Amino acid sequence: MSMDMSQFTEAFLEESFEGLEHMETELLALNAGDEETLHTIFRAAHSIKGGAGTFGFSAISEFTHGMETLLDRMRNGQQETTPEIVNLLLRAVDVLRGQLQAARDGGEADPAEAAEVRALIEATLGDDTPAPATGGGSDDADSGNADGGDDGKSGGWRIHFRPHADLLRTGNDPLRMFEVLEELGELTVHCDAEGLPPTLEGYDPEASYLAWTLELRGYADRADIEEVFEWVEDECDLTIEPLETARDSTGAHPPADPAPDGSGPESTPPGGEDGAGGAPARAASKPTESSSMRVNAAKIDALIDMVGELVITQSMLTDISEQMEEDPARVEQQIERLRSGLAELERNTRELQESVMGIRMVPIAQVFNRFPRLVHDLSGQLGKQIDLQMEGELTEIDKTVLEHLGDPLVHLVRNAIDHGIEMPDERSAAGKDPTGRVTLEAYHRGGNVVIEIRDDGRGMNSDRILEKARAAGLLRPDQNPEPHEILQYIFEPGLSTADQVSDLSGRGVGMDVVKKNIRGLGGNIELHSEPGRGSRVTIRLPLTLSIMDGQLLKIHDETFVIPLIAIVESLQTEPENVKQAFGKLPLYRLRDEYIPVVDLAALFGQAEPSPMPDRALLVVAEADNQRVALRVDDLLGQQQVVIKTLETNFRRVPGTAGATILGDGQVALILDVAGIARMAAGHDTRAA
Repeated sequence: MSMDMSQFTEAFLEESFEGLEHMETELLALNAGDEETLHTIFRAAHSIKGGAGTFGFSAISEFTHGMETLLDRMRNGQQETTPEIVNLLLRAVDVLRGQLQAARDGGEADPAEAAEVRALIEATLGDDTPAPATGGGSDDADSGNADGGDDGKSGGWRIHFRPHADLLRTGNDPLRMFEVLEELGELTVHCDAEGLPPTLEGYDPEASYLAWTLELRGYADRADIEEVFEWVEDECDLTIEPLETARDSTGAHPPADPAPDGSGPESTPPGGEDGAGGAPARAASKPTESSSMRVNAAKIDALIDMVGELVITQSMLTDISEQMEEDPARVEQQIERLRSGLAELERNTRELQESVMGIRMVPIAQVFNRFPRLVHDLSGQLGKQIDLQMEGELTEIDKTVLEHLGDPLVHLVRNAIDHGIEMPDERSAAGKDPTGRVTLEAYHRGGNVVIEIRDDGRGMNSDRILEKARAAGLLRPDQNPEPHEILQYIFEPGLSTADQVSDLSGRGVGMDVVKKNIRGLGGNIELHSEPGRGSRVTIRLPLTLSIMDGQLLKIHDETFVIPLIAIVESLQTEPENVKQAFGKLPLYRLRDEYIPVVDLAALFGQAEPSPMPDRALLVVAEADNQRVALRVDDLLGQQQVVIKTLETNFRRVPGTAGATILGDGQVALILDVAGIARMAAGHDTRAA
């Protein structure tokens, strides 16, 4: 009976993408002589190669073979670890990522980059002295066969394999392993039965008592043999040594004949196997999105506990209902129990909701981890020295938010490197450290996740931004905005302060898209800059896009919801604080600050514009560093609401961020404070 391996393919691909990210991180941190890191990188490559072969992705397996051979030489001290080699391996990681993406999507990877990288790896392997001896090997490694020595390829390998007692119980079969080894060359097997019990008493038919010594003649790599035993390496004692070394230690002579098929050592050079290519994944490529996610078992346990509490509460409410039917005289007494049960149900439901939402929370490190590679590549490309600092990588955020956060952050980090950080000589002349610093930080504040991108570069030139904004017609000649308002023009489409076009980034070129994407996630973005000292971009995002705490408002017989986090305060107006100019929005003076007042009923076309009454009810809200006072008829209370998108089932409604269904079945629109401010400004301009 054959096994359908397709059911495991998705898990293999997901684990392979994780392995690639781990390889990339370790390569960026790799230093000469760091054997432990090299071993970690090698094992990741080896696992991908083995899994790819198992699931039929031969192109991936063959390409990874060259990487694996190069890494094996590096960890054995046969190949020096240099920046050039590290960059080559990083390119190989990009190729593998492209091949894996093609395998996942059912497409084909472009072979050009793979062929180029594979040729570079083969050239690197070919430039080395062939197979130097390791660990005190003989001095005659260069005599006779060029591939001789302790790499085992001139004669073969001796393998000592002693399974642990439980190996058979895990479904592993030594016979199948030997069959695979036999495909690599001529195999001789010697069985050691000394571990068998002397009698049948105490004999366990499911236990493993045997051990084997195997001799494999041929031109297999050590990695090929390790791959065979990869799935049982923790369930056995395994020793692999070159056959000549093993024979020398016992006084035997090395075999004089080559491999049984008569092929010469040149037939398969190390790392020279052909592999299908893959389109290179650039340093700033999107991380692979997956429909699955790993969840901490503790979160699952908490969820099961909450379901158990709900079942208990449901049983209690059912019992109350039955008693009320059986004994109507005791209804008054049962009503009190009913209220208590409903309160318990509300508590359990909220805790269940928090548990379910907690399952969707993932660390923001999944996005942050791509930036060391991005900074490494850009610093080399631009000739800048950059120190990347990452803080708060374990801060959790909803998976849906995380999946849409990568592109805006990539653009902002590119901006910081390309236009923020100066060249080393310019920094030195300004009395700065030649190495610039870019910091990514994430933390929770209130119900939001806050992400900061900071650099210690030259900062933004407010005068130049203002000049460009005037030239683009974004403000009138007589307008003199405040310094913090000037920076907001960076987000206008097409505005750029760069003297020359850059293929990497440009402040203002694409920043409008960044702001649009952040707003699409229900967040906002702020800028702060000091000339000569650097810039800071602050992004505030909701923890989740599905549920929020809201304030219910009554506006002309309709119910609306405003996010609770957007509300600054609510108040009743004092007539003396209202200022009205012809053709303009009313202004309300609140602690020496004049705030525009928006009549929501008029804005949404529910009623004609009307003068503001003496004691109007205002809700002061803030978005994008701008405050606006919303004129409403009544405040109805606060509750958590489930956000539903309007565009999927209806169409986009300006000034709203979605809709929700209230407890009475009524549909209520969720207000978008930033959108309302823009709409009101448009009405203001037309009125003027």
